[in-house]
Amino acid sequence: MFQFFVTEEGGLTGAGYGIFAAAGAVLLILAAILASKTKKKRGKTMMAKELVFCAAAIALAFLTSYIRIMKMPWGGSVTLCSMLFVCLIGYWYGVKTGIMAGLAYGALQFLQEPYVLSGFQVCCDYIFAFAALGLSGLFMNAKNGLVKGYLLGALMRGAFHALGGYLYWMEYMPENFPKALEKLYPVAYNYSYIGAEAVITVVILGLPAVKSAMERVRRFARE
Repeated sequence: MFQFFVTEEGGLTGAGYGIFAAAGAVLLILAAILASKTKKKRGKTMMAKELVFCAAAIALAFLTSYIRIMKMPWGGSVTLCSMLFVCLIGYWYGVKTGIMAGLAYGALQFLQEPYVLSGFQVCCDYIFAFAALGLSGLFMNAKNGLVKGYLLGALMRGAFHALGGYLYWMEYMPENFPKALEKLYPVAYNYSYIGAEAVITVVILGLPAVKSAMERVRRFARE
C-alpha cells in the first residue's frame, strides 16, 4: 500500500502528490472554518474572508521559503521570515486554526521537496514540524503575543526536526563532530538555522513600523 504513494527512490508517485495536495486543500478549508467560529458573526462571507487570509499567509510563507539567506547541506535553511507567516494565522485566529493551517503548509512543503523513509519521518520532518508553528495561537491574547507565539512555534518546530534527525539522519553527522556530544547533533544542526531565522524575525518584529503594521493587519483579519 505504501508503495502506491512512494517511489523506490523515496519520492512521491502521482497518486502521492494528488493525496497530499487534496489533504492540504482540505486542511486549509478546515482552518478557515475554525477561524470563522471564533467570531460572533458567522456565515459564508465570514468564512471566505478567513480562507483568503489563511491562504494568503500560507502563500507568503511558501514564497519566502524560497528566499534563502543560508542553506544547510542536509536540509533546512535560513529564509526571509517564512515561519512568521504561518505563525500569524495562529496569532490571528487561535491555536486550533493555526495548527490546521500549519498542517496544510507542512503538506505543501512536503510536495515541494518530498523524501520518504517512513511515515513517522515524514511527520517529523514536515507535518508535525510545521503544524507546531500554529502553537503561536496560545499567545493570541497575550502582551507581545506575536513574538512569544512565534518563538514557541519555532522552538517546537525545531524539536520535531531534531527528533526526526535523531531517529533517521544520524549517519550524516560530520566525522569531526565530538563523539561525546553526538546525541546533541540533531539539536545543534536544526536549531542553528531555525534559531538564526528566529533572531532575524524577532529583530524585524521589534521595529515600531512593523509592529504597528502587524497589529493593523490583525485587526483587519479579525473584523
